[in-house]
Amino acid sequence: MQNTGFSTNKTLNINGRLINLDTPRIMGIINVTPDSFYSGSRVQTETQVLQQAGKMLAEGADLIDVGGYSTRPGAKDVSADEETDRVLQAIRAIVKHFPQAAIAVDTFRSSVARAAISEGAGVINDISGGELDPDMFQTVAALKVPYILMHMRGDPQTMAGLTQYVNLVQEIIGYFHQKIFALTALGVKDILIDPGFGFAKTREQNFQLLNHLADLQITGRPVIAGLSRKSMVWKTLGIKPEEALNGTSALHAVALMNGANILRVHDVKECAEVIRLIGALRNNPG
Repeated sequence: MQNTGFSTNKTLNINGRLINLDTPRIMGIINVTPDSFYSGSRVQTETQVLQQAGKMLAEGADLIDVGGYSTRPGAKDVSADEETDRVLQAIRAIVKHFPQAAIAVDTFRSSVARAAISEGAGVINDISGGELDPDMFQTVAALKVPYILMHMRGDPQTMAGLTQYVNLVQEIIGYFHQKIFALTALGVKDILIDPGFGFAKTREQNFQLLNHLADLQITGRPVIAGLSRKSMVWKTLGIKPEEALNGTSALHAVALMNGANILRVHDVKECAEVIRLIGALRNNPG
């Protein structure tokens, strides 16, 4: 395992608030959906949204990621109108009760992204890297907000059958270089990359990618790791997503050792503890 350190010497400007990435940051997941793969992340009412957001912020979340479209493999499609209604309800509530919170909208639709930013979100988190909406890159450029560029093939309905690679890591790095070039040509400055664990990748490929996470630093962009309670954890251990916290923490430690800058998680308190312990390990090499 390669020790690469935490820092990429970068900051994110989210609605005028600067978030320093010299130490790892935590993105808490709130899914305003009835069918996301982990039941603990699903919320339906404004009260549930506020309870979840408040708990995550109190436990140390630096960002709240709000999604209204389940992207688990084989998930049903949701209309843009329904997705918009779901995320706007949540974002408005969070902005009203936690005005200092930094919010990302998890969507591949430019119309949803635009509506969410207008209501106070400050980051666009796109699982498709602009592949599912040709207007997304132009929208990001016009809105001048940070953009999370994820690697995926196909869509949530088809991605499980699109796992054939000649060289997984090289192809993902090539994908990021191409997309980053297109975004920077449009004037987008804050770009983060997410290799997309579980998206068009087998369980074995996910572990290979985690082993080579440090290689993504060649892009010069902050790296987000979304490992929380995913099937690479619970299928490997023969358990359910609800039982996968311990395994998730183990993989979070590996991701941090391999240079992850942001961890996207369901369990903020436990993630914060992992970050503190890995930080202590680095600060006391002996």
